[in-house]
Amino acid sequence: MRPSITLFPPRELHPRAWGREIVIAQTEHYLVKLLIMKAGAAGGLQYHAKKVESFFLQEGQAYVDYDAGDGQLSRLPMSPGMTVHVPAGAPHRVTAITDCTFIEGSTPVFDDRVRVEAEYNEPETGGLPTTTA
Repeated sequence: MRPSITLFPPRELHPRAWGREIVIAQTEHYLVKLLIMKAGAAGGLQYHAKKVESFFLQEGQAYVDYDAGDGQLSRLPMSPGMTVHVPAGAPHRVTAITDCTFIEGSTPVFDDRVRVEAEYNEPETGGLPTTTA
């Protein structure tokens, strides 16, 4: 017997201060989400212990703060059509300059975040609390 396709209804995750997070596909191998961020909103400065993700900026202007391996934060401006890959363990934070729409593909891992603002002498800007040590 051949495998069959599955219809996956989108499901919105819990309310986010920065906007909306909608799961549009989920399997045991991958997770795809639509992220809608409000202008001026930011996620937390964080890394994921296990999760690997890439996000594509479909609409809007944003920037990503990240550690390039030197213990300092660098800033990457994003414009539509750009994709950023974030390996597990890489500190990062996304800030929407304008209203933004992202498509994120990742490993299917939830509740895997470690906040690191204190390590960079940064104020907490938003996002969810640490869930993994």
